[in-house]
Amino acid sequence: MSTEKIPVWEKANLTLEESAAYFGIGVNKLREMSNAENCAYVLWVGNKRLIKRKLLEKYLASAYSI
Repeated sequence: MSTEKIPVWEKANLTLEESAAYFGIGVNKLREMSNAENCAYVLWVGNKRLIKRKLLEKYLASAYSI
């Protein structure tokens, strides 16, 4: 099994830490933003919260402030 790391910009889903580094938003702010029941850019895998990178990019592109 290969141990190559996939670059963050090629991943479909990111952890909160990866998202914070990629988007320049704090982990706590991302957690707060993705707590909403109908949040389109969050994917729950059990108790693990992943951020759908492309959907969050689209959301941020249209947002005035967060």
